[in-house]
Amino acid sequence: MSLKRRRSESPQDTSDISTSPRIEDRKSKFVGLYSPTLSVKELQAHAKAEDATHRIAAWRKAGSQRSLKTSQPLLESGHDDDGEKYGGKTVERVMDAMDVQGVVVVARWYGGVMLGPVRFDHIRNCAGWAISNWPSVSNESSKRSKVQTESEQKTELEKTLRERDESIVVLRGLLAEKKGQSSSQQSPSSSPAKAPDYEKLPLQVLKRLEEVRDATIGWILEGIEEAETKTDEK
Repeated sequence: MSLKRRRSESPQDTSDISTSPRIEDRKSKFVGLYSPTLSVKELQAHAKAEDATHRIAAWRKAGSQRSLKTSQPLLESGHDDDGEKYGGKTVERVMDAMDVQGVVVVARWYGGVMLGPVRFDHIRNCAGWAISNWPSVSNESSKRSKVQTESEQKTELEKTLRERDESIVVLRGLLAEKKGQSSSQQSPSSSPAKAPDYEKLPLQVLKRLEEVRDATIGWILEGIEEAETKTDEK
């Protein structure tokens, strides 16, 4: 499918688009453009792509029909190879994978050397970069990254707290030994309490508990040192 467009239709406003870094390979150049608002013809005719050998395009937008289950508009998608066979479908698959709506154009300036299959890697990368550079997409990616980072922190803290609890039990036993107490003489407070279900606690609570556990370990170590000092003085 080839979409005809006039060279004069060249929007200059860059606020409606995001672009990818330029890829150069054996004199061929590739640049991706993404817009959630411009039409296919407008983006293909954009000043950043208008003199390209191929202006490969794909689009994904809400259609007039709605889903029977959710009443949400069904998405309509398509592509334009513009002379670069299979290029349009490659871009369309990137949009599907990233679940975005709008139009993507990958402009290619042919340098006179056939690149082979690697050209599809360049097309995919340019399309993905252009989409990722759009602010709302970038922010969403940052949110996902932040959630993932917090999840990793939480998992690490849960592990750390369990290790701290085990250390506290061992150190309390050592402190009692240094003080010459048998297990029956230890105060009830020195007996290990049932560990909380750390998995159910929020990240901030886990951070606070880590501070408390570290303080407890510090207090026990001071007690052990004091007991050893008294033993040496005898």
